[in-house]
Amino acid sequence: MGQAAKGLGVAVRTIYRWQAEGRLVPITRLRIGQRRFSSRDVDALLRLERPNQERCAAKALVSSEKQAAAGQLERQNERLVKAAGDRGYEVTVVVAERASGLNEKRRGLQRVLRMATEGEIDIVLVEFEDRLARFGFTYLVEALTVCGVRLELLDGPVAMDAGQPLVADRLALVTCFAARLYGCRAL
Repeated sequence: MGQAAKGLGVAVRTIYRWQAEGRLVPITRLRIGQRRFSSRDVDALLRLERPNQERCAAKALVSSEKQAAAGQLERQNERLVKAAGDRGYEVTVVVAERASGLNEKRRGLQRVLRMATEGEIDIVLVEFEDRLARFGFTYLVEALTVCGVRLELLDGPVAMDAGQPLVADRLALVTCFAARLYGCRAL
């Protein structure tokens, strides 16, 4: 009851009242009196109580332990959560990870994609394009769009002239190959 109340942002008494009204039905009741509610029922009720609030996943990324130790990951999280609140979004999850943006098998990225395919989020908010992926960003945007999820950059898209996307792609390729080369040398 307490967890459901906290998730819905209401008092425990309100959960009791909703249960009496039949708006929220427990799926099990333990011998000690605790009630268990389906997360789907709680989510559905949350959407009824806050119909216009879009669900947002804030995605933060730093590529080195040094950046994480310097507090860059926490500051990125704070900026994203604040921006989501300012835009009127409900922050469903904050996915923060320390990994290379070149690695397409990152757990955080996989989690965001899984949430998108399961319809758990409406928006993915990232600070910059490279905080989601160094290479293949447009493919990720397309995959999210197919799932009905919007990707938003914290400061909006950066204006580029006609040649800048080509330069950015070349730089990403060189970075990718250099990272793989240095990774091979370490073995």
